[in-house]
Amino acid sequence: MFISAAEQSADLHAAKLIRAVHRVDPTVRFVGVAGEQMRAAGCAGIFDMTAHAAMLAGMFRVAPQAWRMLRTARAYLRANPVDLALVIDSPMLHLPIAKHARRAGVPVLYYIAPQVWAWAKSRVRRVRRRTSRLAVILPFEEQFFRDYGIPADYVGHPLFDTLANRQIDAEAVAGLRRKGSPLVVIMPGSRTHVAHEVFPGQLEVAAAIHAAHPGAHFCISVANARTRPIVESALADASIPYSLHEEENGPLLTAADFALVASGTATLETAYYHVPMVVMYNATRWGWYVFGKWVTCTPHFSIVNILAGRAIVPEFMPFYRSTEPIKRAALEMLEPQRLAEKRCELEQMMTPLIKTGASDNAARIVLEMLAAIRR
Repeated sequence: MFISAAEQSADLHAAKLIRAVHRVDPTVRFVGVAGEQMRAAGCAGIFDMTAHAAMLAGMFRVAPQAWRMLRTARAYLRANPVDLALVIDSPMLHLPIAKHARRAGVPVLYYIAPQVWAWAKSRVRRVRRRTSRLAVILPFEEQFFRDYGIPADYVGHPLFDTLANRQIDAEAVAGLRRKGSPLVVIMPGSRTHVAHEVFPGQLEVAAAIHAAHPGAHFCISVANARTRPIVESALADASIPYSLHEEENGPLLTAADFALVASGTATLETAYYHVPMVVMYNATRWGWYVFGKWVTCTPHFSIVNILAGRAIVPEFMPFYRSTEPIKRAALEMLEPQRLAEKRCELEQMMTPLIKTGASDNAARIVLEMLAAIRR
């Protein structure tokens, strides 16, 4: 079967799904657009797009690589017999691939379906034409797509499996808490362009917090080796007390009083730990006004506020002209009563949403579709 994942997180989710399928049926062969983790799980790769992921107008920056990826995928689907195509997230890339697959007579399963409820509901018809079935990761999406006549199943968010399996070291948490109060976690994101655009603003907000709370300590979560140089360069002139951490989000968020988070999956991870946060994203203004503004149809941008159906945490998106309003929002939230109230709100929102087993649930759909195709 053909499979495609175009960014790091999707590469991880795809790798877990491949392993879940192989636990039941090791004869299923995967080939497609694959990152390092998918290849390690046994997928034969024809192209790697994971180093070029982008959001919003950032897609224009990777257009040459995206075009080559689409051309390679189309050529493969035309030239090779494929039972099923599985595409994961990244609708700007994967809806075209889904179209090519359907034209080749190949059924399409979309895992982590396009969030058309947030950007241009009119495009639901395109999803219906180009897919056979959806495996969705947010609970309300199942009924949303079914109302439009698209078979959809809520499989749970793959992040929840990772978080549920984490072992949190109590001593590590205690050590972090001894660093200072309040303990503020800064998460600049896993994409290099996001870290470039957001981290300097996060440092400005951190400086304002430190001025108001001299005992504060800032734990900076470095997502990967590509973002580390960006973070370290920006910290060269920093005057805040900080420490760098990699692959330590469990203890960090367990210990944290507050977080400054770049928009993305990290906001959902932070909410899982019920940590009050301010969400930031700083896309190009021209990209927003030329493109993003006209296709967005949700009053909120961060996934936490979308799930809550209201502004449960302050969000400064899709861009900000000044960090002054962000500083004010952060300082207001750091009042002890506000922190306690926000923790309670986040807990009440997240508890009913958590469903584990996303990879196994999605793998069952893959195997069901393959079995139906082979009859």
